[in-house]
Amino acid sequence: MTARRAAVLAPVLALVLALGGCVSLPEGGPVVETGPRSGDGEEAGQYYFDPPPPPDGASPAEIVDRFLDAMTAFPISTSVARQYLTPEFRESWSPKDGIITYDDFLSPRGSSQVRVTLVGGERLDGSGRWRGRLPTYDESLTFPVELVDGQYRIASAPDALVVPQSWFEQRYQRVTLYFFDPNARVLVPEPAFVPRGDQRVSNLVSALLAGPGPELSRVATTFLPAGSSVELSVPVGDVVDIAIDASGGAPAPTPEAVRLVVAQLAWTLRQVPTIERFRVSIDGRPVQLPGGVTEFEVTEGSAYDPAGYQATDLVYALREGVLVSGDADALEATDGPLGTRDLGVRSFAVDLTSTTVAAVADSGRTLLRAPVRGVEATAEPVLSGATNLLPPAWDVSGRLWVVDRAGGGARVTTVLEDGAPVQLRVPGISGSDVRSFLVSRDGSRMVAVVRTASGDQVRVSRIRYDQKGLVSATPARRLVWEGGDDVRIRDLAWRSPTSVAVLHRLADELFEVRTLSVDGAPAGMESVATTLRGRYLALAGTPVTTDSVWAVTQGGLVDASNQMRDVVDLDDGVTSVRYVG
Repeated sequence: MTARRAAVLAPVLALVLALGGCVSLPEGGPVVETGPRSGDGEEAGQYYFDPPPPPDGASPAEIVDRFLDAMTAFPISTSVARQYLTPEFRESWSPKDGIITYDDFLSPRGSSQVRVTLVGGERLDGSGRWRGRLPTYDESLTFPVELVDGQYRIASAPDALVVPQSWFEQRYQRVTLYFFDPNARVLVPEPAFVPRGDQRVSNLVSALLAGPGPELSRVATTFLPAGSSVELSVPVGDVVDIAIDASGGAPAPTPEAVRLVVAQLAWTLRQVPTIERFRVSIDGRPVQLPGGVTEFEVTEGSAYDPAGYQATDLVYALREGVLVSGDADALEATDGPLGTRDLGVRSFAVDLTSTTVAAVADSGRTLLRAPVRGVEATAEPVLSGATNLLPPAWDVSGRLWVVDRAGGGARVTTVLEDGAPVQLRVPGISGSDVRSFLVSRDGSRMVAVVRTASGDQVRVSRIRYDQKGLVSATPARRLVWEGGDDVRIRDLAWRSPTSVAVLHRLADELFEVRTLSVDGAPAGMESVATTLRGRYLALAGTPVTTDSVWAVTQGGLVDASNQMRDVVDLDDGVTSVRYVG
């Protein structure tokens, strides 16, 4: 990095700022607001960086260097950056199509073709969703340069904002966009990044209107008119008006569609603490529920909760082989078949309604299903003849997920509500050495710990459906963090609908619980890592962020989500501690 560039960026990178639009980058110059902020948790004081225009007589390399500087303008603006482009390219350049971040770059070199090599490059799409690390061959950017009226100007550049990772982390925040599963039964959360600041509501709605994208075909869908533009009123008190412009292309939504539209907006907008209610219009038509209701609370749509509607926070466990439940410090035997006699169960999963339990018995070869309650009930075999079944999982649709560690590698099976087993190939998980797995309660993600020769990996696959049911799975993507490759993972658990907690060993009696986002984006400032001393066997967690994440020892539980490190002693013989799901 050049000394001049470092000098320009140094004061800028030290700031925490509020931003303008994300999906549509503003073209105008900076607008400065000073003074303390209130209500949104952001730091007081805002500053700006107004980059200089191209100097006369600058060399091609200097023009490219200053162009990269200009993209770090704050508030976000590309008006100065465009001055570094040729007139023809200035009109076609589309930085709103994505963001490229980097840790550093090598100084620009060249004359007619200026090359810049990025270090640690990553990419986000135009909706602010992380798309992964740049391949090595894409980290080398080439900027053709031409003479325009005797001055060098850039004739081509990536259709993206190219900015330092540290700049991005200070100015963007992680949020969640809410879409629906293909059968409109549950919301599917998708992590994204939007700029901080006063335009946060507009940025959230704009990103939501961009839709889930073709890569999530048959994983998620939207009931908002995708690709539309949005205008928001200045909030009056805690109410905001959302005007969606679909250019006349959106038909009037049915009452059922209105409920789904309201749910998507409510779950997305509730991330802005200053907004409590909202009104919506599409092409000038007010959106209303039966009875003429046009003003909606951000708490609407609870029945579509991706963490499971009214799912209990009670803990379940095995005590000397029988099923117990209750608060972590007060576990009592259930009165169903698994709570009244020892059937040789070694692991289990209780469904989200707390009515049915699936249990692995017969040393991992048999899967039983039984009511949680009912003295006269019986346990029935669901699968038999397996090799080594891992603890199963349930989703909100009543599907039971099973992984068998067979001789040729893991086999994934889902058991439908009618009891029919369906084998599913999950590329990157099926056929691998899977040590543990999770399925999101909305049924859209499978997360697995896969053991390789170089260490354990956390991999995530998306599950596809159509109106008839399960279809296929996407190739699993590895979640990478700075812990390195030689990692041994003991367990993982949900921490939120879009993040998992991973328990891995640092030393003989030193463990770490680290939170990873399911999209693989680096956590940056939001990284959560807890170090625990002792010997830990497993985790028990849920996607409900207010629930405790328990680190399980031989004789107790330690709350890894609480700095107070609450400890609960367990009775002798208690194993396999977990929540529903």
